[in-house]
Amino acid sequence: MTAVNVFAPAKINLTLHVTGQRADGYHLLDSLVTFASVGDRLDIVPGNALSLTVEGPEAAGVPADLDNLALRAAALIQKDGAALVLEKHLPAASGIGGGSADAAAAWRGMLCLNDDAYHAFADGSDHHFKTQIDALTRLGADVPMCIACKPMRARGIGDQLDVVPLPALYAVLVNPRRPVSTPSVFKALTSKVNPPMPEAIPAFADAAVLIDWLKGMRNDLEAPAIAVQPAIADVLTVLEAQTGCGLARMSGSGATCFGLFETEDAAKEAARRLYTAYPDWWVAGCVLGDQFNAALPKVS
Repeated sequence: MTAVNVFAPAKINLTLHVTGQRADGYHLLDSLVTFASVGDRLDIVPGNALSLTVEGPEAAGVPADLDNLALRAAALIQKDGAALVLEKHLPAASGIGGGSADAAAAWRGMLCLNDDAYHAFADGSDHHFKTQIDALTRLGADVPMCIACKPMRARGIGDQLDVVPLPALYAVLVNPRRPVSTPSVFKALTSKVNPPMPEAIPAFADAAVLIDWLKGMRNDLEAPAIAVQPAIADVLTVLEAQTGCGLARMSGSGATCFGLFETEDAAKEAARRLYTAYPDWWVAGCVLGDQFNAALPKVS
């Protein structure tokens, strides 16, 4: 029996500038996005019906029906005949794109499992591809960017994507395990029209140069998220105090925050200290960068 294993890396917003709001209520963004070496995993095997089982340390509360984006994304390729097992390692609804990453992974895996769908794309059907991407966007604006798992600049509502070469960054991700509602964060945002990033993203010689440049950028949702959930400020304070941390910032609409380090040893030591000192927090050391090869479906 053919089985497909897919990695769903966490999506990290290194910057998130809110630049406006459309008449339909969608916010306009300008965000520099990268992907982490930590994430969820998805196993897919042929079956008699399309089904999803959720397992793993972060499985509690994650739906296994069509409320789960992974199952809905899988149905875009094949509506029956596959059993998906999602191994959750990323906390749900935490600002690091777990649901979107799972959906993208399910879509990639189903494409690999389904010969007819794979050949439709391999034959270069631009219309078929656009139809699928439009459908994935309707599932969530972050889903298309999670297909490629490469550093990108995301504009518009997240649908205008440009690949941006970035050096690898060593990071520690921390979530205080406090609920944060994305609508409540946007509601607390006082200014909906803010400056975008510079029109041209410069080339970065190394991680230190990138970190220095990021200090001049923003996450416009950080302050309103802290107003909604003050524990985010505590996480940022703790990250900033870690030896070697060049920048601490919140990702997405929270509550996950990241600390950036120039060396792997500094990041590993910070992750070890935080894991020990704050057992109630979710802590993960990782590398941020191009995860495309890691996210390719593996067939066994």
